[in-house]
Amino acid sequence: MQSHIVWDWNGTLLHDMEAVLGASNAAFATVGIGPMTLQEYREQYEIPIPRFYERLLGRMPTEAEWLALDGAFHDRYSELFPAAGLTEGALALLTGWRAAGRSQSLLSMYEHERLVPAVEGFGLAPEFLRVDGRTGASGGRKAVHLARHLAALDGQVDRRRTVLIGDAADDAEAALESGIHAVLYTGGSHSREKLAKVGVPVVDSLAEAVGIAERIAG
Repeated sequence: MQSHIVWDWNGTLLHDMEAVLGASNAAFATVGIGPMTLQEYREQYEIPIPRFYERLLGRMPTEAEWLALDGAFHDRYSELFPAAGLTEGALALLTGWRAAGRSQSLLSMYEHERLVPAVEGFGLAPEFLRVDGRTGASGGRKAVHLARHLAALDGQVDRRRTVLIGDAADDAEAALESGIHAVLYTGGSHSREKLAKVGVPVVDSLAEAVGIAERIAG
Protein backbone atom coordinates (compact mmCIF):
# COMPACT_ATOMS: atom_id res chain seq x y z
CA MET A 1 0.00 0.00 0.00
CA GLN A 2 1.10 3.55 -0.70
CA SER A 3 2.15 6.12 1.89
CA HIS A 4 -0.77 7.96 3.47
CA ILE A 5 -1.25 11.30 5.26
CA VAL A 6 -4.15 12.04 7.58
CA TRP A 7 -4.47 15.82 7.51
CA ASP A 8 -5.93 18.02 10.22
CA TRP A 9 -8.02 20.97 9.02
CA ASN A 10 -8.28 23.94 11.39
CA GLY A 11 -4.89 25.50 12.03
CA THR A 12 -3.19 23.07 9.64
CA LEU A 13 -4.52 23.04 6.07
CA LEU A 14 -6.81 25.96 6.91
CA HIS A 15 -5.07 29.10 8.18
CA ASP A 16 -7.83 30.27 10.50
CA MET A 17 -6.07 31.29 13.70
CA GLU A 18 -7.34 34.88 13.43
CA ALA A 19 -10.90 33.52 13.34
CA VAL A 20 -10.18 31.09 16.17
CA LEU A 21 -8.71 33.83 18.33
CA GLY A 22 -11.59 36.21 17.62
CA ALA A 23 -14.12 33.49 18.38
CA SER A 24 -12.28 32.50 21.55
CA ASN A 25 -12.22 36.07 22.81
CA ALA A 26 -15.96 36.31 22.14
CA ALA A 27 -16.45 33.14 24.18
CA PHE A 28 -14.24 34.39 27.01
CA ALA A 29 -16.40 37.49 27.35
CA THR A 30 -19.41 35.33 28.31
CA VAL A 31 -17.67 34.31 31.56
CA GLY A 32 -15.75 37.50 32.26
CA ILE A 33 -12.33 36.45 30.93
CA GLY A 34 -10.42 39.22 29.17
CA PRO A 35 -9.20 38.91 25.57
CA MET A 36 -5.92 37.19 24.72
CA THR A 37 -3.25 37.79 22.14
CA LEU A 38 -2.43 34.94 19.76
CA GLN A 39 0.77 34.12 21.64
CA GLU A 40 -1.09 34.02 24.96
CA TYR A 41 -3.72 31.77 23.42
CA ARG A 42 -1.11 29.35 22.07
CA GLU A 43 0.60 29.16 25.44
CA GLN A 44 -2.64 28.45 27.32
CA TYR A 45 -4.71 26.34 24.91
CA GLU A 46 -5.17 22.63 25.54
CA ILE A 47 -7.47 19.74 24.70
CA PRO A 48 -9.97 18.65 25.93
CA ILE A 49 -11.30 22.19 25.72
CA PRO A 50 -13.18 22.20 29.06
CA ARG A 51 -9.78 21.79 30.71
CA PHE A 52 -8.59 24.90 28.86
CA TYR A 53 -11.50 26.85 30.32
CA GLU A 54 -10.81 25.34 33.74
CA ARG A 55 -7.26 26.70 33.53
CA LEU A 56 -8.56 30.19 32.73
CA LEU A 57 -11.42 30.22 35.25
CA GLY A 58 -9.63 28.41 38.05
CA ARG A 59 -12.47 25.88 38.11
CA MET A 60 -14.46 23.76 35.71
CA PRO A 61 -17.18 25.74 33.91
CA THR A 62 -20.73 24.90 34.85
CA GLU A 63 -22.92 23.24 32.22
CA ALA A 64 -24.60 26.59 31.52
CA GLU A 65 -21.24 28.32 31.20
CA TRP A 66 -19.94 25.62 28.86
CA LEU A 67 -22.97 25.98 26.61
CA ALA A 68 -22.54 29.76 26.55
CA LEU A 69 -18.80 29.47 25.83
CA ASP A 70 -19.29 26.90 23.08
CA GLY A 71 -22.21 28.74 21.49
CA ALA A 72 -20.43 32.10 21.48
CA PHE A 73 -17.32 30.54 19.97
CA HIS A 74 -19.12 28.86 17.09
CA ASP A 75 -21.34 31.86 16.35
CA ARG A 76 -18.36 34.21 16.11
CA TYR A 77 -16.24 31.69 14.23
CA SER A 78 -18.96 31.36 11.58
CA GLU A 79 -18.87 35.13 11.13
CA LEU A 80 -15.07 35.24 10.80
CA PHE A 81 -14.59 32.05 8.77
CA PRO A 82 -15.03 33.66 5.31
CA ALA A 83 -11.79 35.60 5.82
CA ALA A 84 -9.77 32.39 6.40
CA GLY A 85 -7.75 30.83 3.61
CA LEU A 86 -5.60 27.81 2.96
CA THR A 87 -2.20 27.71 4.61
CA GLU A 88 0.67 28.76 2.36
CA GLY A 89 1.55 25.99 -0.09
CA ALA A 90 -1.25 23.69 1.06
CA LEU A 91 -2.90 23.21 -2.32
CA ALA A 92 0.35 22.41 -4.13
CA LEU A 93 1.33 19.95 -1.41
CA LEU A 94 -2.01 18.16 -1.58
CA THR A 95 -2.03 17.86 -5.35
CA GLY A 96 1.65 16.90 -5.44
CA TRP A 97 1.23 14.15 -2.87
CA ARG A 98 -1.67 12.63 -4.78
CA ALA A 99 0.05 13.03 -8.16
CA ALA A 100 2.96 11.01 -6.80
CA GLY A 101 0.60 8.06 -6.33
CA ARG A 102 0.18 8.46 -2.60
CA SER A 103 -3.08 8.81 -0.67
CA GLN A 104 -4.43 11.22 1.91
CA SER A 105 -7.52 11.82 4.02
CA LEU A 106 -8.86 14.58 6.22
CA LEU A 107 -9.96 14.31 9.85
CA SER A 108 -11.09 17.35 11.81
CA MET A 109 -12.75 18.15 15.11
CA TYR A 110 -14.77 20.77 13.20
CA GLU A 111 -18.41 19.68 12.98
CA HIS A 112 -18.85 17.28 10.04
CA GLU A 113 -21.84 19.13 8.59
CA ARG A 114 -19.78 22.33 8.45
CA LEU A 115 -16.49 20.74 7.46
CA VAL A 116 -17.65 19.04 4.27
CA PRO A 117 -18.99 22.20 2.56
CA ALA A 118 -15.94 24.14 3.70
CA VAL A 119 -13.60 21.59 2.11
CA GLU A 120 -15.74 21.49 -1.02
CA GLY A 121 -15.73 25.29 -1.14
CA PHE A 122 -11.95 25.25 -1.50
CA GLY A 123 -12.21 22.56 -4.20
CA LEU A 124 -10.25 20.06 -2.14
CA ALA A 125 -12.67 17.14 -1.80
CA PRO A 126 -11.21 15.17 -4.77
CA GLU A 127 -7.80 15.13 -3.08
CA PHE A 128 -8.95 12.90 -0.22
CA LEU A 129 -9.94 9.26 0.13
CA ARG A 130 -12.17 10.31 3.01
CA VAL A 131 -13.26 13.50 4.80
CA ASP A 132 -14.48 13.17 8.40
CA GLY A 133 -15.48 15.88 10.82
CA ARG A 134 -16.57 15.66 14.40
CA THR A 135 -19.85 13.99 15.25
CA GLY A 136 -21.30 14.32 18.72
CA ALA A 137 -20.42 16.79 21.45
CA SER A 138 -17.66 19.34 20.93
CA GLY A 139 -14.63 19.89 23.10
CA GLY A 140 -13.27 16.34 23.38
CA ARG A 141 -10.13 14.53 22.26
CA LYS A 142 -9.37 13.35 18.74
CA ALA A 143 -8.34 9.79 19.58
CA VAL A 144 -11.75 8.13 19.27
CA HIS A 145 -12.47 9.98 16.01
CA LEU A 146 -9.10 8.97 14.56
CA ALA A 147 -9.71 5.34 15.49
CA ARG A 148 -13.02 5.41 13.58
CA HIS A 149 -11.42 7.23 10.64
CA LEU A 150 -8.67 4.64 10.31
CA ALA A 151 -11.13 1.78 10.73
CA ALA A 152 -13.14 3.20 7.81
CA LEU A 153 -9.93 3.24 5.73
CA ASP A 154 -9.02 -0.34 6.67
CA GLY A 155 -7.70 -2.16 3.62
CA GLN A 156 -6.82 1.10 1.86
CA VAL A 157 -3.94 2.31 4.04
CA ASP A 158 -1.07 0.72 5.93
CA ARG A 159 -0.81 2.20 9.43
CA ARG A 160 2.95 1.64 9.40
CA ARG A 161 3.12 4.02 6.43
CA THR A 162 0.57 6.55 7.69
CA VAL A 163 1.42 9.98 9.13
CA LEU A 164 -0.95 12.44 10.76
CA ILE A 165 -0.08 16.12 10.21
CA GLY A 166 -1.71 18.47 12.72
CA ASP A 167 -1.19 21.54 14.87
CA ALA A 168 -2.11 20.30 18.36
CA ALA A 169 -0.49 18.00 20.89
CA ASP A 170 -3.78 16.08 20.91
CA ASP A 171 -3.28 15.25 17.21
CA ALA A 172 0.01 13.51 17.92
CA GLU A 173 -1.30 11.78 21.03
CA ALA A 174 -4.23 10.42 19.03
CA ALA A 175 -1.89 9.24 16.27
CA LEU A 176 0.39 7.41 18.66
CA GLU A 177 -2.59 5.73 20.33
CA SER A 178 -3.72 4.47 16.90
CA GLY A 179 -0.29 3.18 15.93
CA ILE A 180 0.54 5.75 13.26
CA HIS A 181 3.19 8.46 12.98
CA ALA A 182 2.72 12.20 13.55
CA VAL A 183 4.29 15.52 12.58
CA LEU A 184 3.20 18.75 14.28
CA TYR A 185 3.00 22.19 12.64
CA THR A 186 3.61 25.38 14.64
CA GLY A 187 1.26 27.64 12.66
CA GLY A 188 -1.88 26.65 14.55
CA SER A 189 -3.18 26.46 18.09
CA HIS A 190 -0.10 25.49 20.14
CA SER A 191 3.25 27.07 20.87
CA ARG A 192 6.35 25.23 19.67
CA GLU A 193 7.30 24.54 23.29
CA LYS A 194 4.03 22.72 23.97
CA LEU A 195 4.27 20.70 20.76
CA ALA A 196 7.87 19.67 21.42
CA LYS A 197 6.86 17.93 24.66
CA VAL A 198 4.98 15.21 22.76
CA GLY A 199 8.18 13.80 21.27
CA VAL A 200 7.32 13.83 17.56
CA PRO A 201 8.83 16.03 14.82
CA VAL A 202 7.78 19.71 15.02
CA VAL A 203 8.02 21.95 11.95
CA ASP A 204 7.32 25.53 10.92
CA SER A 205 5.82 24.86 7.49
CA LEU A 206 3.58 22.30 5.84
CA ALA A 207 6.29 21.69 3.23
CA GLU A 208 8.62 20.55 6.02
CA ALA A 209 5.84 18.36 7.43
CA VAL A 210 5.27 16.63 4.09
CA GLY A 211 9.01 16.15 3.63
CA ILE A 212 9.24 14.39 6.96
CA ALA A 213 6.11 12.35 6.22
CA GLU A 214 7.70 11.23 2.98
CA ARG A 215 10.83 10.08 4.79
CA ILE A 216 8.88 8.33 7.54
CA ALA A 217 6.31 6.61 5.34
CA GLY A 218 8.43 6.03 2.25
